[in-house]
Amino acid sequence: MRGHEVVVQSGAGEGSAIDDSSYSAQGARIAPDAESVFEEGELILKVKEPQPSEVGFLRPHHSLFTYLHLAANAELSQGLCDSGATCVAYETVEDANGRLPLLAPMSEIAGKIATQAGAFMLEKPLGGRGVLLGGVPGVAAATVMIIGGGVVGMNAAFIAIGMEADVFVYDTSIDRLRELDIALNGRCSTVHSSTLAIEEMLPRVDLVIGAVLVHGARAPRVVKREQLKLMKPAAVLVDVSIDQGGCFETSRPTTHSDPTYEVDGVIHYCVTNMPGAVPATSTYALTNATLPYVIALADHGVRTAAALDPGLRLGVNVAAGRVTNPAVAASLGMPLTPLEEVFGAPAGAA
Repeated sequence: MRGHEVVVQSGAGEGSAIDDSSYSAQGARIAPDAESVFEEGELILKVKEPQPSEVGFLRPHHSLFTYLHLAANAELSQGLCDSGATCVAYETVEDANGRLPLLAPMSEIAGKIATQAGAFMLEKPLGGRGVLLGGVPGVAAATVMIIGGGVVGMNAAFIAIGMEADVFVYDTSIDRLRELDIALNGRCSTVHSSTLAIEEMLPRVDLVIGAVLVHGARAPRVVKREQLKLMKPAAVLVDVSIDQGGCFETSRPTTHSDPTYEVDGVIHYCVTNMPGAVPATSTYALTNATLPYVIALADHGVRTAAALDPGLRLGVNVAAGRVTNPAVAASLGMPLTPLEEVFGAPAGAA
C-alpha cells in the first residue's frame, strides 16, 4: 500500500469472511499471531480497544489507531500511558464540521442493531414482556423511547419506525429535534429531554434505547435505578452507550454470548461492541471511513499527520506516557497534558 509494508495477523479477517489468501493477494504478509504483528509493526491498526495481553506488546515507538473508549476505563488508560505508545482513538477524531466520522459508521450499525435486539428481547422466551414491536390490527404497537438523537438514535428510530412501533425520540437540542423531524418525515414524536420528561414516559414504554454521547467523555446517566420501578415488568433497556460507561445507572457490560440480565424486573441489554454481531457489514463500513486516516498516518507519522489535520489531532488520547485528551482526563481524574507540550504547536498556530 503506497510503498508501506503491511503485516496482518493470521485469521484476522475470518469473522468477516476474508481469508488470509485475500490479504496476501493484495501484497500483505501474514504473521502467525498478534505478538508478531506488534513486534514488526510501527503503526498498529485494530478495531476493539487493546486487550490486557496486547497492552503488554506496546512500545514507545508504536502508534496505535483503534477504538479506545478510555473515559470509562482507567486501567487501560494507565496501561497505555505506561507503554509510552502514541494512541489515537477513532471515536474522538473529528471532521471539519465537528462530527465524528470514524464513530459514525459503527453508530449507524449499533443504532439499527439496538432496535433489532430490543425487539427480540421483548419476546417472552427471552424474558421480555411478550409483545410484538409493531403490534397487529386490533392490538396496539409497542412504545419505544430513544434517548439521544444523534447518529445512533436516528438509526434506531429508522428501524423502530420501519417495524411500525410507536416511537419517541428525546434530545436536549431543539435544533437536532427539528432535523430529526424532517429526516424521519414526522413519523415519530420528538421530545425535549429532561429528567421530568423521561420519568413521565417510563411507565408507558416497552423498550428504551440509550443513545447518549458526549465526545470522548463518560456517558451521563439518564435513567437511575430508582426510576426502574416506574417501568412495566419485563420491559427492556438497550444501552448503546455502554462502551462509554453506560447511560443507565444499572448498566454493566455484557457479551453477545450472554447479552442480558435483569434488575428490578427490567431486562438490560448492554452488549459492548454491538457492531461485532455483523462483522461482514461492520468491517467494510469502518474501513471505508478509516482508510484515508490510515494512509495519512502511514505516509506522515502521527505528529505530522496531526499537524496537517486538526480533526485527527483531536484523536490523540495518549502520547509520551501522558493523557492528552481533555474529556478523557476529566472523566478519569487523571492529569491532562496538552498535546502541544508533547508534539509542539501545530503549524500556523499563533
